[in-house]
This record gives sequence, C-alpha cells and structure tokens, in this order.
Amino acid sequence: MVIGLANPLLAQVNTNGVDSFTIKTNAIMSQMTLQQKVNEMSGNGIEKLAISYLLTKRINPVKFGGNKKLGIPEGVFFDGPRGIGSYKGATAFPVTSARAASWDVDLEKRVGLAMSEECRALGGNYLGAVCVNLLRHPANGRAQEAYSEDSFLTGEMGVALVTGIQTNNVQACVKHFALNSMENNRFGGNIKIDERSLHEVYLPHFKKIVQSGVASVMSAYNKVNGEYCGENQNLLVDILRKEWGFKGYVSSDWQYGLMDAEKGINAQMNIEMPSANCYKYKTIQQLLGANKITINQIDSLIFPIIRTKLVFEAAGSHQKFSKDLLGCKEHIQLALEVAEKSIVLLKNESNVLPLSKDLKSIAIVGSLAEYKQTGDRGSSRVLPKYIVTLKDALKNYCPSSTKILTAKNSDTDKLKSICSEAEVVIVMAGYTYKDEGEYISMGTMRDSTNPDKKSIPTSLGLFGLGGDRKYIHLHQTDIDVIKLVASLNKKVIVCLVGGSAITVEEWYVQVPAVLHTFYSGMEGGNALAKILFGDVNPSGKLPFTVPVDADDLPEFNSFAKEVTYGYYHGYTLFGKTQKPVRFSFGYGLSYTTFQLSDLKIENKNLSENDTLHVSVKIKNTGNRTGAEVVQLYIGFENSKIDRAKKLLRAFSKIELLPNEERIINFAVLPSDLAYYNAEKHGWEIEKINYKVLVGNQSSDSNFQKKEFEIR
Repeated sequence: MVIGLANPLLAQVNTNGVDSFTIKTNAIMSQMTLQQKVNEMSGNGIEKLAISYLLTKRINPVKFGGNKKLGIPEGVFFDGPRGIGSYKGATAFPVTSARAASWDVDLEKRVGLAMSEECRALGGNYLGAVCVNLLRHPANGRAQEAYSEDSFLTGEMGVALVTGIQTNNVQACVKHFALNSMENNRFGGNIKIDERSLHEVYLPHFKKIVQSGVASVMSAYNKVNGEYCGENQNLLVDILRKEWGFKGYVSSDWQYGLMDAEKGINAQMNIEMPSANCYKYKTIQQLLGANKITINQIDSLIFPIIRTKLVFEAAGSHQKFSKDLLGCKEHIQLALEVAEKSIVLLKNESNVLPLSKDLKSIAIVGSLAEYKQTGDRGSSRVLPKYIVTLKDALKNYCPSSTKILTAKNSDTDKLKSICSEAEVVIVMAGYTYKDEGEYISMGTMRDSTNPDKKSIPTSLGLFGLGGDRKYIHLHQTDIDVIKLVASLNKKVIVCLVGGSAITVEEWYVQVPAVLHTFYSGMEGGNALAKILFGDVNPSGKLPFTVPVDADDLPEFNSFAKEVTYGYYHGYTLFGKTQKPVRFSFGYGLSYTTFQLSDLKIENKNLSENDTLHVSVKIKNTGNRTGAEVVQLYIGFENSKIDRAKKLLRAFSKIELLPNEERIINFAVLPSDLAYYNAEKHGWEIEKINYKVLVGNQSSDSNFQKKEFEIR
C-alpha cells in the first residue's frame, strides 16, 4: 500500500552506484578546507533565531551549511507538522493525529504538497513535518504530532506526507528517531527495550518511510538502552544505515540533542541543530589532533549532506513559488476538507445528528466554547490569518433568526437558563496548549533535575506550557457542566477537543451524541458546523483506542528517568488482556450504513515470495452518500510465539452513493506478516495458517473472515 518512491535521490543513482551528483560532490569536497567541512555540520545558531524573534515577532528559518563559491546550496529549515511553523499567515492544517483519523493517504499527500509549496514560497528547502513517534499512551504531550498507536497506519500516512513534500523538491525530515513517546522528561529519560519489541513494534514505520526515500532523519533527545539517540550507534549506524540502507543525512534534535562530538561522529550524526555546541571547529580540530577521529569520518558525514542538497536543488531549480501561496484560498480549502474528513462521530443515539437547519436556538457551552486554538504552542505552532470557532461558524451558517447562546462554566445560573431554553446544547470540552503539547518550562528548556544537559533560557517567551497530560479524562469543570446541561436538555452534543484519547465514563450515558474533533486547524469551526448539520457526512475513524479505565493502559510516568517499553500497547494490549474499551482503534460512525460481503482470497496457499490478494464487496445501505474505511487485519491465533492477536495490514477509504456497491481489492506481502527473531537477529515468516479479518474497526464482531496458509 506504500505510495512509491518519494525521494529524487533514489531516481538519480544509476546501476553502478555512481552518478553526476556523486561526482560533483566529490569534486567539491576535494577543494574544501576543514573549516568549510565543519561548517556543513551545524546550523547557524540559536542566537540568530532569538534575535529574529525579538525584531520580527516570528521565528525565521534556521539555515545550515552552504558555500556559494564552492557551489554548495544552503539548507533552509522550517518546522511543519501542521503547517509552516511560527510563520504568520501560514495555513494551519489539523494536527497530525487528526489527519490520521481521516485514514486517507491521498489527502495526506495533498497536505504535504501544500506545506512544501508554502515552504518553497518562503525560501525553505528542508521541512520538519514528518513526526511519526508511536502513540504508546494517550497522555503523551505530543500525541497531537503523532499519527497513531499503530505502526502500519503511521507508516502509510508518513510515506504519503513525505511523497507530497518531496514532490516539490523540499527535503522531508522524519522524526524523532526513536522511541520518543513521553514529553516531560524527553531530555533525560532512558527507554529500555528488548530487540524484538524495538524492531517489530517501534521501528517498522520509520523503516517504511526511510525506504520510501525520505531525505533526512532527526534523532530524538531521549536515551535508548542507555545511549542518547543522537549518539546511538545501534540506531544510527547498525539499523538506519546498514540494515535499512539509508543514504540521506541525520540531524540532531534541537539544542542539546547531541552531547558529545566524538560519540556523535562515531554514530554518524551528520548535523547538529540549530547551532554548534559539540561540532565546533576547535573541538573537531582537537579530536583530529588526538587521533580520536579521522578526516575520512568527517568526509563521510558531509558527503550525504552536500549530495542531498545538490540533488534537490537541481530537481527544483526550474520551479518558482510565489509568497501568495502562503495561506492561499486553495490551501485553506484543503485545511477545511481535512478537518471535515478527520472528525470522528463516536455516539449518535436516536439519530440526534444531523441537526435540523430550522433550529430557533442553540447553546454553545463548555470551557472551549469560544476558545481559538489550533493545538499546542511549541515548535509545531502555526500562526494563521484567522481561526474559526464553532460559534463563529454558526453565526455565518445559521439563519439570522437563530439565537446562538453562550455562558461561561462558572456562571451556573446563566448556564441553566440558556440550556433550558435552547433546542440543542453543544458542549465544547477538552484541552489547550496549557494541558498538552511540547514541554518547555517557563525558565529553562529542560527539567533542572537532569544532570546531563545545560539549561537553555526561554525568557524570550518563544514557547508555551504543554507537556504530558496529568490525566486523560476531561477537566472536572467540563464534567460538571456536561452533567448539569444533560439534566436540563435531552439534546446534548459533546465535542471533544484534544490530541488523543479522552475517556468519557463519568458522563457518557447521559448524553446522546459525542464527537472527537482533535485540534482541527484554522477552519475547524466551519468543518464542525457542516458535520453537525449534515452537509458533510462524518467519516473519521479513531487512530487510537479509548479505554474504559485508564489504568488498563501501559504505565506512564511523565518524569521517569527510566521506562521499559514492552511488546504490547493500544489495541494489541487490549486484545491480549481482553479488558473492555469504550471505543476501539479504527472506530467511527456515519450518518449512513455500510455492509461488507463476499470476502474472497485469490490463493489460500502461499509461499514467502507470493502476494496475498484479497477482495471484498462494500455497499452503502443507507440513504446518504458517505465514506467508509475498510480495514484489513491479519490474525495470528495459530502462531507458536507470543504475538498480537491481530494487526492492521491494509485499509482503503471509499465514498459511496446510497445503494452503491463496489469491490475493494487488497494486496498483502508475506513479509508484512513476519516477526523479528531476536535470537537470530532477523525477520522470519511462520509457516502456519493465518486469518484475514475485514471490517470497519479493530474489534468488529462482524468481521468478514477467511483463512490462508503460508507454506
């Protein structure tokens, strides 16, 4: 299902491995002094970043390397998981987790295209947009920057984004490599993990994206098995380069993502960003003089940097991108479409939704009733021209005669009055940047208890709060409001706002309708209005599991100095423990209904070199046009080793008219069913009977099922 090669680099290498860019890079390097070589190994400095913010109130791109005389292009970096980071006027798309809820790889590719157009329009050529850390626990503060708890969905969406970005010859950067799944102690936490869990659970999506041709990889701050990721030879050399064949360059996570120059060079860390704390010229001179490193190592570090920049510059030299693309109508329309396709309908008792357009009064309450936000205020923050709230949208959407009533959570009397009067009550409840997001304390960029790193002053106010969530249920004020209004009005719709799972047990049975809206970008209010009134049929599916009891999730300690990551989390954990979930991975309702039938397998006896071909019929059995995500899981019940009960291995989103039916075809490679044999340090495919399970969520009791064998 992977969308083809996404990197011009791969297309430029001929059969003998030598091409014009390799020749040109070697010629340039033969003329370079040591100072010029070292200049390629770091960014232009955090100080310039801070000064530009003071003068312009925006964060300008960070540049690295480049030499006009020698013909080396300059690297120009923008952040961008949800749009061009911290640049006023950029398009604010829904956050990464929201886009994963669309389960639409073509849509994500178009988002990548739009982001890269805005990057190029601002003179950028390197975009840190591809954030694919696995959502191990919903309390992770940067869950909104992660696609999913599932590696397969994450990999497919990540490849799509890379494809879109690199189509416009912007170098895509995939991050944070690896196991960066908690935020508060991201700078000092050590992740212990066994070899099988590492390769089979936490790395496959990185591998898929790397082998699709991503230009660059960013390391993580944390340690893995005692070694910082930026200096981790197992991750950066043995796995990334030797096993996966990565030919691009690695940059460190930003500011103190590299701790030791010698260790970084030995681990083949190419660039220290955004400035040289370890890769200083004098430091490199001293290491060379003491014979602790060699000039050949320096050359091997700068070769992929220079060659990559040359390839992308040549491929994009004919393209021109106007600044008019920044926040243009087409991109804003795309942001609206993404928001519409990402919102997940979780409950719709008695068909309360969609709402009638003849409503005389609507109450909008809850802590986020009038709150403008697009997500956290860390490095991924976008500064769009405007942000549409639901209240803004309804004022334009509803007839002028419709009353839009609001009241603060603290004004109980007014709440009671308007909720008793209104024909329908919409509760906007959830989180803000103060609750979850990239964590940077108000005084320093890391926790003072970490002995390994210096503090970075943040007194300029570049960053907000955030960090890991304290809990995964709603704040008590919102819970109280939901219970109050549910006692006063039978038509209560709760719209959850947050980067990942929010538990609902305190109030769920008291309300007829619930939606999860994530942080839905600058056009989120308009998208939600169109969903609520039925102009758009909801089609989002959860990219994570929502438990009944948060204690059934893996242990999560925000400030733990050491954590062990195991083989199970998310839907695989609940499949093993059989603990109840409120909403399963892949779950989402529609205003229409769908029926799956006629599951067929082309060949039920396969060798390791064959391909599993599966087809299934889907029919829209309702009276509205709608889109469904058909999900194919492989069952491993006959495995002789400890494995997940089932794993997602294909999916397809398809829109159907009422009574329309189509055949969907899937292809699965046996290699996608392999497990990692830690004793042999390699992948193996079991010669057993497997099950194909096709449905519309991971815990579907109505799965279409067939068996096949690999012999």
